[in-house]
Amino acid sequence: MESPLVRKLGCFTRLSAEETKALNEISRVKIRRVGAREDIIREGDTLENINLILEGWACRYKQLEDGRRQIIAFFVPGDHFDSHVFSLREMDHSIGTMNAVTLAELGREGLLALAERHPRIAQSLSWEIAVRFSIQREWTVSIGQRTAAERLGHLLCELFLRMQAVGLADATSCDLPVTQVDLADALGLSNVHVNRVLQELRANGLIVLRGRHLTIPDFQALAANSLFNPHYLHLGHEGRHLDAADE
Repeated sequence: MESPLVRKLGCFTRLSAEETKALNEISRVKIRRVGAREDIIREGDTLENINLILEGWACRYKQLEDGRRQIIAFFVPGDHFDSHVFSLREMDHSIGTMNAVTLAELGREGLLALAERHPRIAQSLSWEIAVRFSIQREWTVSIGQRTAAERLGHLLCELFLRMQAVGLADATSCDLPVTQVDLADALGLSNVHVNRVLQELRANGLIVLRGRHLTIPDFQALAANSLFNPHYLHLGHEGRHLDAADE
């Protein structure tokens, strides 16, 4: 089975058969499974591996002493996290699962060897990290400037496109294994406020939520309502369109 990382990096460059094989192989070396609503990594842990999500969703979060939580990022299949583990002594935040997650644990030596053998993989991984910082900036703008309806619609547009990029969304729908509390913790809103905005988006025909499944009947309408511009995701990077003859 093709690693979701291959599909994701395909948004940034056109991988050769050899590069695809190398990524698929490293994604199968050491597999770990974590149940729903469990911590993968806790604040204060010392790490030795980078984790790549193969199946399921996770989030990066900080929790205050009184229990309040701020979700800083959502991770979907194809995302890897904590590439900085080799330079930090310990984690300053936690990573928790939203649903059951399958991870590939990528060791330092294996990653370094992969980057040395395949410079284009190293380049596309660096590009992916840059996109992650771009997403973080957009989240900051949402919390600082967008209205509640814009924040929620913007996040749903982003998550849908990220799932679509790794082949896990059809033309209008994708899984969304998060609760209203999760959305509130990511958006800096109360659970009650999120519930009210969800009802508003449903009433206006902009979204359909059934269980943990999201449908966006008219993506452009939701994007316009949310002031969403997908440029910060950089999914149309020119490297994606390289001709095989250029490899």
